[in-house]
Amino acid sequence: MSWFDTIFADTGIPGRATAVYMYLKNRADSNGVCYPAIPTIVRELHLSRSTVKRALDDLESGGYIRRSPRQRSNGAKSSNNYEIL
Repeated sequence: MSWFDTIFADTGIPGRATAVYMYLKNRADSNGVCYPAIPTIVRELHLSRSTVKRALDDLESGGYIRRSPRQRSNGAKSSNNYEIL
């Protein structure tokens, strides 16, 4: 079963999470890693910030992604790192 079939077959994952998962999967590198900022996801998917944050929570709790914080070289926070599992 492909990742596409898997995410759609999971009835516990809401549509918002499916859309965000496909967005992250599309932007991931060959290692399954990407790091778009939440405002970028919001803008490109035309979803609200809270909807994107809930979708990311759904995906992480469902075992589809792993989030980890990133920092700039000066120590300032940057966008999260998303690993597709």
